[in-house]
Amino acid sequence: MLRVLFIFVFKLLGWRIEGNISEGLKKCVLIIAPHTSNWDFVIGVVSRRICGFQANYLIKKEFFKNRALAWFFDFTGGIPVDRKSKKIDVVGGVVDKFNSRDSLVLTITPEGTRSHVKEWKTGFYRIALRAKVPIVIVGFDYSKRLVKFIEEFAPTGQMEEDIAYIKSLYKDVKGKYPEKGVY
Repeated sequence: MLRVLFIFVFKLLGWRIEGNISEGLKKCVLIIAPHTSNWDFVIGVVSRRICGFQANYLIKKEFFKNRALAWFFDFTGGIPVDRKSKKIDVVGGVVDKFNSRDSLVLTITPEGTRSHVKEWKTGFYRIALRAKVPIVIVGFDYSKRLVKFIEEFAPTGQMEEDIAYIKSLYKDVKGKYPEKGVY
């Protein structure tokens, strides 16, 4: 019932979805770019409900200190991480989560922030490579009101070349605030 409501609201707002994760794909790193607005979170949660898959995402552990926020972020798939501690290997911890679960779709925004940055962070790539899972490349194109599943990509280990290729797939995807995106 909730899925039907999400489909109705999505269509009412003029949004559509092109593609989905491959049937039977149980583990992947799903990247979404460009990440320029808080609305990306809403679009993402609604899209995955419409597409019919569960997804998780990494979020600062500080958001889990408040019970109401902790409940909300847990309900929507948040996994708390301590990004400030130099002693914690975040990538290794996430790879362990992939290895200990039968299924995990982990959503990551390569920019790591809604603000403009010069380069993408590389954690998404290192996680996928070490966990031996594909990267599902998704764009939120606000100019077309389109959530597009662009490609499933198997990292080769040639990080710079692979990330340059992945970035090239986003050249025509416009975030809500295009000037904040990394293209």
